[in-house]
Amino acid sequence: MINLQVRGENGTIEARAKHGVVWGPELAGLDHSVFPMLGHLLPYADTVFNHRQVSTLLKEVPRLPAGVLTDEFVRELIELGQVVLDGQGLYLWFLGD
Repeated sequence: MINLQVRGENGTIEARAKHGVVWGPELAGLDHSVFPMLGHLLPYADTVFNHRQVSTLLKEVPRLPAGVLTDEFVRELIELGQVVLDGQGLYLWFLGD
């Protein structure tokens, strides 16, 4: 399971998603050249995106094939990504198992 949080520069959790995403073949099989941000997630490690990377990530989301992410997770990903974009010193964390 990969969970999602927004953290400040000092590591404080500013916001978190209620829904995670299960690591499966759809997510693992994303083409890194087409989905450079989501294609680099790992099921066993944390991945952190800064303000500029979140902008790129949010452009990938509408192009994802059906079934890669749940609707709930997509909604929260967009919401939390916007929190990062609207704030300062915030990072979007994908937390692997």
